Amino acid sequence: MPRFFIACAKGIEPLLFDELQTLGLESVKQTVAGCYVETDLRNAYRICLWSRLASRVLLELGSAAECDNGDSIRAAIKDFPWEDVMTVENTFIIEFSGSSDHIRHTQFGAQLVKDGIVDRFRELTGERPSVTREQPQLRFSVRLHKQRLTWSLDLSGEGLHKRGYRLRQGGAPLRENLAAAVLYRAGISDELRRDEPIVFDPFCGSGTLLIEAALMALDQAPGLYRDHWGFRAWRGHRQALWQDVLAEAKTRMEAGRERFSGHFYGSDSDPMLVKIARENAERMQLAQWFSWQTVDATAVNAPAEQGLLVTNPPYGERLGEEVETLLLYRRFGRQLREHFSGWHVGILAGDDSLLKRLKLRSDKKYPLFNGALSVTLARYDLTQEHPEFTESQSDDFSNRIKKNHKKLSKWARGEGLDAWRVYDADLPDYNAAIDFYQDYLVVQEYAAPKAIPDAVASDRLWQMIEALPEALDVAPQNIILKKRQRQQGSKQYQRNQRQESVVCKIHEYGATFEVNLTDYLDTGLFLDHRWVRKTLQQQCDGLRVLNLFAYTCTASVHAALGGAERVVSVDMSKTYLSWGKRNFSLNRLQKVDAEFIQADCIDWLQRPATEEFDVIFLDPPTFSNSKRMDNTLDVQRDHVFLLKHCLRWLDPEGVILFSNNRKKFKLDEQALKGLGLEVMDKTQASIPPDFARHKGIHHYYIITREQ
Repeated sequence: MPRFFIACAKGIEPLLFDELQTLGLESVKQTVAGCYVETDLRNAYRICLWSRLASRVLLELGSAAECDNGDSIRAAIKDFPWEDVMTVENTFIIEFSGSSDHIRHTQFGAQLVKDGIVDRFRELTGERPSVTREQPQLRFSVRLHKQRLTWSLDLSGEGLHKRGYRLRQGGAPLRENLAAAVLYRAGISDELRRDEPIVFDPFCGSGTLLIEAALMALDQAPGLYRDHWGFRAWRGHRQALWQDVLAEAKTRMEAGRERFSGHFYGSDSDPMLVKIARENAERMQLAQWFSWQTVDATAVNAPAEQGLLVTNPPYGERLGEEVETLLLYRRFGRQLREHFSGWHVGILAGDDSLLKRLKLRSDKKYPLFNGALSVTLARYDLTQEHPEFTESQSDDFSNRIKKNHKKLSKWARGEGLDAWRVYDADLPDYNAAIDFYQDYLVVQEYAAPKAIPDAVASDRLWQMIEALPEALDVAPQNIILKKRQRQQGSKQYQRNQRQESVVCKIHEYGATFEVNLTDYLDTGLFLDHRWVRKTLQQQCDGLRVLNLFAYTCTASVHAALGGAERVVSVDMSKTYLSWGKRNFSLNRLQKVDAEFIQADCIDWLQRPATEEFDVIFLDPPTFSNSKRMDNTLDVQRDHVFLLKHCLRWLDPEGVILFSNNRKKFKLDEQALKGLGLEVMDKTQASIPPDFARHKGIHHYYIITREQ
């Protein structure tokens, strides 16, 4: 009896096992990513045509032991009677998997197998068959495992998920065989036992879940409309037997269409996707059982008294989509509770964080894989009462942020500020900083203490996110989430990956700055230093100013706006200096004597001093080991060194404005006294009201030579 391997996606092997038994197969053995079956050719054809879950049907042709190098593989393949499988006119392709000490690349393994087949035909006929990637007539799957080489014919040809109806699809398509698995797990079998079964998908996309449900309900073989099969050019193919299997499937489909009295409803907020879904259903001649509409899932009502709602909402994988997606789930959960009482629900989500936002209690959860992405299918029985479970502390957060906003927004308007902090970890359980940038909110999640489990920290974060739109009247799409952790080396300058950048212009004490809210960890403007920058603007008229570790040159802009005679900005990042030049242009400062120097500030300070400055603004990072620097920088360890070398560039009557953000920074007053310096600690006076909770948010000193 021939042996077959029926491949499937990981996670649905038990479903495939049950399906194969339902198809009448007895000798089935479940394994990873599929099942082994010993059966005849008729059943193999029926699996190709009827399996809703399988991805491929592989007929084992032969195997050989002790194949671990090129010579043994080529010899084993050459000895096999390929003339019984194919002709020299056939095109074919090899898909190779596995490795050994000598075979480390699948492409090399495939080449060896191809050579063995070609050598066989050359010796027999003097000709050779051709390899092609475009529509090969035959596809061979070859596996090397523990020095055993096994080669099989792929009867399916193309993957079995290609049913023939989905010519167009959305941006995140669900494979048809995974859709079938989702439907089985969601309870489609129970729904189809009702007199008038109803299936609804409010995030229908291109309609895959609903069309797969319809194929099940109408007893239609999923492969019935496929044009290409991998066995058509196989010499063992029995066309009459295949026609019998096809005829049986057509008879069953006609009977299924005659008796079915249910209906399928699909909706999506994207009219183009609804159009594609309608076309896909029409392509399978299913239009009479479908109704489609364009509507947001969070506003849709139940289309019938009760039925099965099964859907695959967005996962929010890309940075910047998390907030919108989580809030979408929150609103969708409310809609289900209010309008879908009596329904059974199956939701495929990217992870539990999304499902928790529904605030519904699931009956069962199943882990699955959407390609390489781990996903979860959750089932909900809405025929039972579902009181909303909430966290009492979420009200505490909402009340606190409303109170902060009422107080600080009035202050910010009076100061002429577009950017300010509304919340800074005020409550221990809600550990984040939240900043306004015009109409946007930037939420920076602080790393949770090690004692707090990741799941708990994540849940608290999303409690905050859920409260923000209502509490602060901010659109969900204008909430930007970032994780703030200690950054070292090149990570300080690393761009985040996001679908779209959010760049805007904000105002601060008469200055205009470009801020980028999405692409980097920081936005281009340190809000807690605004009063220090304001001091520069007020006191730099006619002075020469040096800005070290200049970042985006915001301090330089304030100095120039204050009438500075000359402004020099030094930073090792070309990106940030270019940003600084744009800030100068925004403030129409092109005529100012301004110089932008790309250099490691530590190295630059140690060069021979070529000019003197009246004001040196020194705001180094807490720590840095950038690849552009020869050594690391630690502000606690190195601040005396930096100040000592600043003196070489400082006018005898000049002043150093020294700041940093190391929370537990201790100024080495004794060492500075030894350098003949006087220090005035202006830290408390430099912290604005929106940062008043954290007295150690930064440190600020005015340093001069002793008189």
